[in-house]
Amino acid sequence: MPIVYPVQPASIAALFQLCVQTTAKNLPRKFINMSLFSRLRPLLGWCLAANFCLTGHAFSANTPLAPIQLGMIEAMSGPFANAGEAVQRNLQWAVEKVNARGGVKLPDGKHLLQLKIFDNKQNVEESLLQLRHLTDQGIPFVLQGNSSAVAAGLVDAINKHNSRSDARVLFLNYSAVDPALTNAQCSFWHFRFDAHADMRMHALTEVIKQDSRAKKVYLIGQDYSFGRQVAAAARTQLSLKRPDIAIVGDELHAIGKIKDFAPYISKIRASGADAVITGNWGNDLSLLVKAARDAGLAVRFYTFYGNGLGAPAALGDAGVGQVRAVAEWHPNSGAHDKSSASDAFYSAFRQRYPQAKDDYVHLRMHILIEMLVNAIEQAKSTDAIKVAYALENGQFQNAFHRASMRKQDHQLIQPLYVSVMQKLSDGGIRFDNEGSGYGFRTELYLDAAQTALPSSCQMQRP
Repeated sequence: MPIVYPVQPASIAALFQLCVQTTAKNLPRKFINMSLFSRLRPLLGWCLAANFCLTGHAFSANTPLAPIQLGMIEAMSGPFANAGEAVQRNLQWAVEKVNARGGVKLPDGKHLLQLKIFDNKQNVEESLLQLRHLTDQGIPFVLQGNSSAVAAGLVDAINKHNSRSDARVLFLNYSAVDPALTNAQCSFWHFRFDAHADMRMHALTEVIKQDSRAKKVYLIGQDYSFGRQVAAAARTQLSLKRPDIAIVGDELHAIGKIKDFAPYISKIRASGADAVITGNWGNDLSLLVKAARDAGLAVRFYTFYGNGLGAPAALGDAGVGQVRAVAEWHPNSGAHDKSSASDAFYSAFRQRYPQAKDDYVHLRMHILIEMLVNAIEQAKSTDAIKVAYALENGQFQNAFHRASMRKQDHQLIQPLYVSVMQKLSDGGIRFDNEGSGYGFRTELYLDAAQTALPSSCQMQRP
């Protein structure tokens, strides 16, 4: 079999011309007066065959395989655009790392990943419209997380779409944490890569349980399924772990609508609360903690997302030792296991996105991409059913984190950290958040087994 080299088309033409010229030069003189075409036919045939081989190889070598498309549905405009942009940065960096090593291996070769963004304006109806655009384009993987209301709508729509279409899609959820999504509303087509609200609340209340100063707690959250679930989980878990604590307020506010939280801070102050529990995220969290700082409200904040998107800077010194957040990882978590790999991961992200405003890292989004890639390669296909069966037995492990996908409900089981806000200049932490001069130190670490909670999911598999 001839060796074929990947030659550019211009070079191929030159080679073909040289082949013909060389053949003609080496013909015996007596052939010159004969039919040149008939005498050259065998040799010209060889040149044409060589040209065909070279050209065909060049085109196949230079024509990339179709990318595997990922469709992210998030708010890229409106009051929660900063949260959508943070997601995009994390997913894009994870995609770039996969592509840098050649892409995703399938039987026909390696395919690059391609992230496509669909702006849902943080609206359920707009999300369903964007889902239709996504499926019309044949994109097999849907990524979303900011808003459990949106996630619930997508789960229902994807269930219906997959029941009537051969072009099925998978929903990969990195942040929508309403427990119902992996309990009563669980779906074969949905996978969650974040700890749900009850799991996160379990971690937070483990810290509150040990806080002898906590006597009165105020609950405040966004008025939709997630906010209501956070409040319900707080009541249930506090009653079990600290029945002596009084719930002195339970407030829900319109999501993304409040510009001034001062009236809510006044209510918290009047209640005599010494601690606040909130699942607020995005600008609703930043504005809440800013109003608390401006009013001089000295209470402890137990948050789901208080370690980014402007919250540390908004609090300043008022948050030191007072604000706690829960996550699967944080930039200073390497101190827990003395892992330089954690530091290297975070430093690489900061190098990729050097602006302080872009410093909000979600490890779970990188886990999502890596586990999806592994599932596609194991399934040897991007077919939704095949990938889902591979993914529901998925494992993730790097030098500083381990996680596994629970088959029963498609809930990722992984460690959780509760961390407390510190001032960088005081020592004890290596990294601050968003260039604010404030970072977070691990206060409680729960391994994966300690974070897992029972599920009521009755999975219906195709």
